[in-house]
Amino acid sequence: MHLQMNSYQNKDQSFLISLRNINKSFDDKRILKDISINIAKGEFVSILGPSGCGKSTIFNIITGLEKQDSGDLLVSGDIGYMQQKDLLLPWKSIIENVVLPLDIKGKNKKESRQRAKSYMEMMGLEGYGEKYPYQLSGGMKQRASFLRTFLSTDEIMLLDEPFGALDSITKSKMQKWLLEMKNSLNTTILFITHDIEEAIFLSDRIYVMDSRPGIIKEEIYLDFFKEYKEKRLLSKELLNIKEDILRIF
Repeated sequence: MHLQMNSYQNKDQSFLISLRNINKSFDDKRILKDISINIAKGEFVSILGPSGCGKSTIFNIITGLEKQDSGDLLVSGDIGYMQQKDLLLPWKSIIENVVLPLDIKGKNKKESRQRAKSYMEMMGLEGYGEKYPYQLSGGMKQRASFLRTFLSTDEIMLLDEPFGALDSITKSKMQKWLLEMKNSLNTTILFITHDIEEAIFLSDRIYVMDSRPGIIKEEIYLDFFKEYKEKRLLSKELLNIKEDILRIF
């Protein structure tokens, strides 16, 4: 999904996304309470919290699919939104799926397909362009979905639990692959997860949420092994931070 966002006047131009004291209710039930989140260019930021705490509602507000009841939303740049399911159309080939946002925008079809093919090898999809979604593994379908999101915009990507349905081995491979893509493409990523270790492994910062209503309990800066995040996986720091986060809930 791609959304062309109007550029609001942002007093702090270092932030591509800024939410300030966002509140949202549905049917008189408060879902979000005073949510404040900032995302700077090039960051990988995760929103970590249990199911039902309003993480996806935050994404829907950022993309304009929902309107906040109160608070300020500032967005500078285009947003690509990758939802939990891959949402690939089963009757279209992989190449047709990944260029769909460009086709919808009326881009030249030949140029769009050439651009997509230039990224297929980097994203591990070389030779799969004419395959159909049912012929790909879960991890491969997620790569195709990621490429579609990236082609819609390479500025800001919102990823909503993209690996939640994968087995642990595939999930681990996809996490490492995502970091490689992030470093290669220098994209800004806002990532939703309820997996504590995943958030610590991938992120530069984490916003920890709790529910009823959804609030930000803690903002965590991850300064260790920033250039070599794979080293985090077996580190004492990861275990210590995981323990700290578990005490928050």
